[in-house]
Amino acid sequence: MRIRVLAESDERTLADLQSWLGRDPGTAGLPVEPVTGDGPRTMGVLEALDVVLGNATGIANFAVAYATWRTTRPTGTAPGARTLTHGTSTVDIGHLSAEELAELLRRLQGDEDGTPSGSS
Repeated sequence: MRIRVLAESDERTLADLQSWLGRDPGTAGLPVEPVTGDGPRTMGVLEALDVVLGNATGIANFAVAYATWRTTRPTGTAPGARTLTHGTSTVDIGHLSAEELAELLRRLQGDEDGTPSGSS
C-alpha cells in the first residue's frame, strides 16, 4: 500500500519527518520517497513523502513512528505533515494516536485489496 504525507507548504517539517522515519528502527527499512514539485514555482521543493507499507507490521511501525515524531514537535503537532492521502481518500492524521492511525491505515489497505473494512 502506498500512502502520501503532504507538506502543506511546510517543506522543513516534512524533511524532518523523513529524517525521523529513516532513523527509527521500526521504519528505517520502509521505502520513503520524497515528492518534489515540477512546476516553475515549485521546482525541487519537497511537497510530499510517498511511503510504501507492505504489511501489518509496516503499518504499525509507521503509525507509532509518526505519532512519536509528532509529539517531539515544539507544539506537539506537525502543521506541515498532517494530511495523508491514499487513492481518493484524504485524511487529517495530525490528531490521531498511534492506534487510531494504524486502524485507519488497515482500513485503507482493506479497501485497496477488496477486504471489507474492519476485517482481519
